[in-house]
Amino acid sequence: MTISAEIYDVLIVGAGPVGLATALGLLQRGIDNILVIDQTHNFRPVGQVLDLLPNGLKALNCIEPQAYKAITANGMSFSPASSSQDNKPKISPEWVQKNTNGERISAIPLSFEYWFNQYGEGRVSTAWYDLQTHLRNLLPENQVKVNHRCVNVVDEPELGCVRIDCICDQKTEINPYAHWEQEQPQNHPELENLQTKTQACEIKSIRAKIVIAADGINSKIRQVLYQNTPYQPVAQPEYSGFSAIGCTHIAEIPQSLRTELEETFFSDCRIVTLIQDEITQNSQKLEDPRIILINRPTGEIGYLLHAALPLDTLEQSSGNSLINLAISDLKQADFPDSIQQLVGLSSLETLYKRPYYIHRVTISNQLKFPSSAHLYSPNSDVEIQPFWSQGRVVLVGDAIHGMPPFAAQGVNQGFEDALVIVTLLEQLAKNNHWNQLDKIKKYFQTYEQFRRPFMVKIQQATIERLQWSETQLSEYNQAVYGRDFNMIIQELKA
Repeated sequence: MTISAEIYDVLIVGAGPVGLATALGLLQRGIDNILVIDQTHNFRPVGQVLDLLPNGLKALNCIEPQAYKAITANGMSFSPASSSQDNKPKISPEWVQKNTNGERISAIPLSFEYWFNQYGEGRVSTAWYDLQTHLRNLLPENQVKVNHRCVNVVDEPELGCVRIDCICDQKTEINPYAHWEQEQPQNHPELENLQTKTQACEIKSIRAKIVIAADGINSKIRQVLYQNTPYQPVAQPEYSGFSAIGCTHIAEIPQSLRTELEETFFSDCRIVTLIQDEITQNSQKLEDPRIILINRPTGEIGYLLHAALPLDTLEQSSGNSLINLAISDLKQADFPDSIQQLVGLSSLETLYKRPYYIHRVTISNQLKFPSSAHLYSPNSDVEIQPFWSQGRVVLVGDAIHGMPPFAAQGVNQGFEDALVIVTLLEQLAKNNHWNQLDKIKKYFQTYEQFRRPFMVKIQQATIERLQWSETQLSEYNQAVYGRDFNMIIQELKA
C-alpha cells in the first residue's frame, strides 16, 4: 500500500459533472490544495443527454462563470420543425405531449430565450460526456487523477484527516446503476485480499481534511459510511420500480409507417411524448407507460419508453426479448399499432435498457415509489432521514439524492449541492477551521438542513407532477427555476 505524504485540504471522489463543478468552485474561491479522483481508466463518451434547467445554470454561473459560459456556448441546438404546408412559417422547437390519437395536450418550449424570459435563465441540453469534458478542461490537469477506485474510508483523527484507499491498475468495476447499458458486473476482491494479488493491482491511499463524495448513485463512500448503522438498508440504491427501454436510431422504416408517424405525431414538432390518455387534467399516473419519440433531422427515429417493470424481468431481457417486452407493455396499454411496429423495428446495435434507482432523502409513507415497502417499520408514521455527512466526509449529488430523471433535476440539483458546499467551505477556509472538527460538522449540518427540505419537494414532484394542474405546475416551476441564487449565497454566509 502506498500512502501519499501530502494531506489535501479537499479530496473530491468522482469526476462527473457535480464533482468537477465543485472543484472549479473551490478553485474560484482560492481553495487550491485540492484533488479530484475517479475510477475510470479513461474519460470516454458515455452517458445520456442532460437538460440543464434555469436553476442548474444559475447555480453553475455562481459556482464558476467560465464553466457557465463554456456550457451555454456549446449546448445542443434544436432546429425548428418544418411546417406541413410550405406557405406557413416554421414552428419553434418544442417538446410536445400528445395522446395516442395525435391530439396535443401540452408543450414545453426548448429555446434558451423562452426560459430566460420566464425565469431569468435559459435551458441547455448537452450530452453528459460533453458536459464532463467542458468542466474538466477548465481544471489543471494535475488536479484530476483517473484509475483511482475508492474501496475504503478511514478516519485518522490523530492526523486531523480522512484517508481514502483506492485500487489502481485494475479492470474498471462495472456500475450496474449507471444511466447507460453495460455488461454484467464483475466480482472484485475485498480490500483485505488485495495484498495477495498480482503486483499489477496497487493500493494507493490519499489523505484530506475534507472529503466530498460525488461518486454517483452507486457511491462506495456512502456504503462505507452507512455500514453498521441503522441506515445500512439504504446504503445501496433502491430500484424505483420504473425503467426505460430505448433505441437511439431506427433507420429502416417503411415509407407507409414513416408517413403515418409524421402526419399523426410529428406534424408540428420533432420531440413528442405520447400517453394513452384523453385530453384531460389530473388523469396521468407515473405507473402508466409513456413513450418519447424523436424525429431526427437525419431521417432516423428514436424512442424512449418509460414503464413500470419488474427489475428481474428487465434484467433477464436483451435483444429481441427486450423489444418484445417493450411491445407487450405498449400493447397492454392500448398504444396504436404504428408505435408497436416502430419499436419492433428497433436496431439491436442502438437498443438499450435503463433501470431507474433512487436514494430517498426522507423515507416515509408520504414519499413512496411503487417498489417501496415500509423499509424500517410497519408504522407508516415513522420517518427516516439518512445522514448526509459523517465527520469530515460529506455526500453530494446522486450519492445522496439520486432519483429517476422524470423531472430532469438530477444534475441540476447536484449543481445546487455544489454551490452550497463551496460557499460553506469558503467560509471554513476564511475562518481557518480546517482542523476544528466541531466547526466542520456544523458547516455540513448547515448544508444538510439547507438542502434536504428542498430535495424532499423535488423528489415528491418527480412522482406527482404528471397529475398536477397547470396552476400547480406553474407554481412548482417558479419555486424551482425562479429563485435568486445570489440571495441564497448571502443567506448561507449570514
